[in-house]
Amino acid sequence: MICPCSGRPPGTTYDLCCRPALDGEIWPTTAEALMRSRYTAFALGNDDHLFRTWHARTRPSDVGVDDDTTWQGLTILDTTDGGENDTTGTVHFRAVYRDHLGDHVLEENSMFVRRAGRWMYLEPLES
Repeated sequence: MICPCSGRPPGTTYDLCCRPALDGEIWPTTAEALMRSRYTAFALGNDDHLFRTWHARTRPSDVGVDDDTTWQGLTILDTTDGGENDTTGTVHFRAVYRDHLGDHVLEENSMFVRRAGRWMYLEPLES
């Protein structure tokens, strides 16, 4: 199965892409890799990964995935910083999904911070 995040590089299988992060075997080393793993967690319903990768200051009490939402594709539009040696980074992405109301597009420029040496999702940036 190709990874729900489309794979890095494109076409990479889930086992070689996001599965190790979702299973807690590794921690993503860049903000983009964390973003891709979080998208995959939404697509596969992995609440645990979403909880542990969401900064405690901004994390809602319920990070549960909506079972009625089908995530259909992720496109990374841009990244700023967020590398292995950075402390902050942004990832601008577009995600396509379907729910009971039809097809939708979520576009967000997300802020990531490194906390205790690990990348964490902090919040969406204002447009």
